[in-house]
Amino acid sequence: MKRLGTSDIAVSTAVGSLVAFVLLTLVVTGHEGAPLSGDSALASWSLAHRPDVALALARGVTYTGTGVVPYALVVVAGLLLGRTAGQRVRAVAVCVGVLAAAQAVRFAVMSLVARPRPPVANWATHASGWSFPSGHTTTSAVTAGLLIFAVLARAPQSRRVLVLLIGAWAVLVGLSRVYLGVHWFSDVVGGWLFAVCWLSLLLYVLTRFLPRIHSSISAPRLRPGPTTEERHDAPRAAPTRAPREQRDVPPHSAP
Repeated sequence: MKRLGTSDIAVSTAVGSLVAFVLLTLVVTGHEGAPLSGDSALASWSLAHRPDVALALARGVTYTGTGVVPYALVVVAGLLLGRTAGQRVRAVAVCVGVLAAAQAVRFAVMSLVARPRPPVANWATHASGWSFPSGHTTTSAVTAGLLIFAVLARAPQSRRVLVLLIGAWAVLVGLSRVYLGVHWFSDVVGGWLFAVCWLSLLLYVLTRFLPRIHSSISAPRLRPGPTTEERHDAPRAAPTRAPREQRDVPPHSAP
């Protein structure tokens, strides 16, 4: 895809997700933090379907959406994006900064909206702070986006499977917050929209204002050609010989 096309898609996605996020935020604040249509139904279903095994799995998944794990994953993304040692250091710093900035902006929005969480009696794990947008959802989605970007740029083999696994992890982290009763589903949707907008803005900046960096990231790895020693050591082709009939036939003498 050409750079101009990529930047256009990125800015369109950023604007669309931002508009959707703002509208959802206005609806949430207009309801004074009360659950929206579908929030209560999903919360009730989750409360009625909580076997011990499912709860243990949900807690395990949800713990990967915050703390050390997301930052370790974005470090991996930075290491994949860089080619040289210097590039890897800069890429790691950028990826960590992108995630930290996203968390800071998300926290500011969460404090402004100040939406209460679901009733504490429904909680199946520890939670703190306000509810909208979901912090675990936002963090895991931004982390997944950076990892997917790195995989698409540096792992041409089996990248479809890796992208699906990374995306599924981010989705499961968000859904686990609803299943464990600490967020409404609209909180999770808000976190997804925020992450899509954030990642789209990052891609737009790279393609529009830092084209050299984007080109170096998205350029495929070329297979190195044979070295001089390999060319000398390569077996030489045997000289071709004319067919026997052609060798045995004497040249025609001039009349």
